Amino acid sequence: MLRPFDLGSTQWYILYQLVHHGPTMQRDLGRLLQVERSTLTVIVGALVRKGWVEQATDDADQRRKLLRVTTAGSDLWARLPDLSAIINEAAFAGISQADLDAAVRVLRLATERLDAFIDKGHIA
Repeated sequence: MLRPFDLGSTQWYILYQLVHHGPTMQRDLGRLLQVERSTLTVIVGALVRKGWVEQATDDADQRRKLLRVTTAGSDLWARLPDLSAIINEAAFAGISQADLDAAVRVLRLATERLDAFIDKGHIA
């Protein structure tokens, strides 16, 4: 679905974040996506080269990068299929809201427990 637009799924998510939530620090995207800094640098570099994202250096700390969608990136976004709606329909069609709510509760609790487990140093 994204291939005709020369866009990968992680690139799509970065554009989604920037379009819907505004300028974002690159390191914050790394946390959201849970990808290594070097991987994110390559992905963001591709978006910058394509002209869809601009990267500005923070005046206070030259190592920090603020990302924002460009006009070309916004124009591209307007032409893209609504991937989140397509995925939701394919994955969750026919499942009751009660079942979805239960699944979200269980996954949220499991994630919180795993995060606490990691924070206690059980996994490096």
